[in-house]
Amino acid sequence: MNIWVNGCFDILHTGHIDLLWYAKLYETKGIQYQEAMKENTLYVGVDSDERVKMLKGEERPINTALDRVKMLSNLKMVDSVVIFHDEKELKYFIKEFDIDYMVIGDQYMDKVVVGGEWTKEGVIFYPTDERSSTSIIQKIKNI
Repeated sequence: MNIWVNGCFDILHTGHIDLLWYAKLYETKGIQYQEAMKENTLYVGVDSDERVKMLKGEERPINTALDRVKMLSNLKMVDSVVIFHDEKELKYFIKEFDIDYMVIGDQYMDKVVVGGEWTKEGVIFYPTDERSSTSIIQKIKNI
């Protein structure tokens, strides 16, 4: 299956890692690890620097889009990473990569999920917790 995850991924943390593993191994229970890794192709969409500024404020992102792509591309569960600049481009990639499922944090459960309508099977909500780039930045500011 083709799985899509998108986000800022500004400061990579364990919440991101857990989300990406969940997406990569979606519906592969009972399959040996080596086979499970081949079962799904994980595409990751990264918000452009301009888009992060728009969504998170002028002080963001901390890491450039190219740095975020480099970090994500070096994770073994990630198969491909692209940068998108707007909702139109996000939808384009979901159609282009023939995405079966989009995996997104459950904080978006009651919101419109941009691009979800272009997946073949739908949107899967991943249970999130307090881990976030924003909370890491706040901790650093409080030091």
